Amino acid sequence: MDKKETFFNYITEGNTTKGDFIPVGAAMLDGETITGAHVKIPLKTLNRHGLIAGATGTGKTKSLQVLAENLSDKGIPVLLMDIKGDLSGLAQPSPGHPKITERHEKIGIPFEAKGFPVEILTLSEQNGVRLRATVSEFGPVLLSRILELSDTQAGVVAVIFQYCDNNKLPLLDLKDFKKILQYATEEGKEEFADAYGRISTASTGAILRKVVELEQQGADLFFGETSFEVSDLQRIDENGRGYINILRLTDIQDRPKLFSTFMLSLLAEIYSTFPEQGDADRPELVIFIDEAHLIFNEASKALLNQIESIVKLIRSKGVGLYFVTQNPTDVPEAVLGQLGLKIQHALRAFTAKDRKAIKLTAQNYPDSEYYNTEDVLTALGTGEALVTALDEKGRPTPLAATMMRAPMSRMDILTDAELKELLVKSKLVKKYNETIDRESAYELLNKKIAESEAEEAKEKAKKEQEELKKAQSKQRTTTTSRSRSSAMNPIVKVLTSATFIRSVFGILTKVMKK
Repeated sequence: MDKKETFFNYITEGNTTKGDFIPVGAAMLDGETITGAHVKIPLKTLNRHGLIAGATGTGKTKSLQVLAENLSDKGIPVLLMDIKGDLSGLAQPSPGHPKITERHEKIGIPFEAKGFPVEILTLSEQNGVRLRATVSEFGPVLLSRILELSDTQAGVVAVIFQYCDNNKLPLLDLKDFKKILQYATEEGKEEFADAYGRISTASTGAILRKVVELEQQGADLFFGETSFEVSDLQRIDENGRGYINILRLTDIQDRPKLFSTFMLSLLAEIYSTFPEQGDADRPELVIFIDEAHLIFNEASKALLNQIESIVKLIRSKGVGLYFVTQNPTDVPEAVLGQLGLKIQHALRAFTAKDRKAIKLTAQNYPDSEYYNTEDVLTALGTGEALVTALDEKGRPTPLAATMMRAPMSRMDILTDAELKELLVKSKLVKKYNETIDRESAYELLNKKIAESEAEEAKEKAKKEQEELKKAQSKQRTTTTSRSRSSAMNPIVKVLTSATFIRSVFGILTKVMKK
C-alpha cells in the first residue's frame, strides 16, 4: 500500500460519521488533492463552536459562506455578523466559473449553483430589519457591565430598576433611563431616600456621562421598541431550509460599545430563552462572527467575560459560536480552548512576530505524521486550509490540509435593486421597522412631576389666600378697634355731642347776622 492510499484511508476512516455531516472539501497530500478523501464536519458537534482563521485574502469568508450554505440546506438557521459587507450575495446563485468546476472535479463533489433564504438585519439606520431591545429587557446587570460601572454605581442602577418595577414605570429607551436617574436625585430624592436610601448626585452624574457616551455610538437606535424576538432567528423557509440572517455592521466598526451592547443582549437573550437541548444530533442555531479580532481588540472587559461564559454554557442550548479572524492569537485563550472546529487558512511570515505567531498557532492543532504544521501554514494557497473538527464522540478528527469547496451562492454583494427587492419581500421588516414610542418612564415621570408642581402651586395659592384673609381680618379688627377707641375718647365725645354742635352753629349764626 503506497503513501497516497495509506493517507486516503487515514482521512476517510478518521472522518467516518454515523449521523449527518457537511463535506467541506478533500484532503491534500504534498500539494496534491486526493479526490474522494472528503473532510467532513458532523452536525452533532457543531454546537461545540469553532474558529476560521487566516491572513487577508486566503479564503476565510468563502469558508464561512460554504458552512452557512450547507447549514441552511440542512434546515439549520444561521446568524452572520457581516462587518466587511460582503456576505449579502448568499441570496443569489453563483454565476459559476471554469476554475470552480475544475476545483470540484478534484474534490469529487459536484458543483451546484443556488441562492439561499436570506434576511438582512441592521443595528443602525442602514436598510434592513431593525434590531432593538428595551432597557428593561437588557436588565441592570448587563447594563452596568456595558457601561463599565463601579460596584456603587451598579448598585444605583439596580435600585433604579427596582423602583421602576415597583411603580410600574416601563424602561424602554435611554431617555427613560436618563429621566429616572435625574428624578432620583432631584424631584424624587425624598421619595427614593425613604424607600431605598439617599442616592448620590455624583453617582448618577457618572452614570449619565457613561450613557451619553453610549448614545454617541448610536445606542439610542438600539434601545427601544419593537423588541427583536430571538426566535425569529430560527425561521425555516417553505422548502425546509434554514434562514441565513445577515447582520450588516459595516458602519459600526469604530463603535465597539454599540456592538458590545448588542452582543451582550443577544447572547443573554438566547441563553435565557432557548430550551436545553442536551446532546442533540444537530444545532438549533449557528452564529458566525466575522472579523472577530475587531471585537476582541476593541470590546470592553465585560463583553470578553460574557463571551467566555457564554461559549462555555450556550452549547447546551444547541447554539454554536464561530469566530472568523486573521490569527488564532486574536482570540483569548479561555475562548480558544473551547473551540472544537478549526479551519486554518494560510498565515504570512513577514516579521519575527509573525513567525512566532505561526509557531504558537501550529501548537493548537493535532500532531500529524503527514504534515509539518508550521511549514504547511505558510504554504497553503487561496481556498486551502488545515481542518480538524470533533467526531461524534468528541475526539479531534485527523488534521487535513484541505482543498475547500466553492460557495454555491454568489461571491459578491447584492446590487441596490436586489437588496431592495429582498427587503420588500421580508416579513420581518414589516414586523420590526415601525418605531414605537409608547408611554413609558419618561412620559410618566414628566406627568408625575407636572402634577406635583401643579399640586405645589395649588397649595401655595391656597396658603397665600389664607394669609391674605388673615391680613384682611386683622386690618378690619384694627379699624374696628380704632373706631371703638375713638368713641371712648372724652374729647371726641364732647366734640361730637349734639349740645356742642348746636352751640357752635348758634355762635356762627349770630356772627353772620352782625
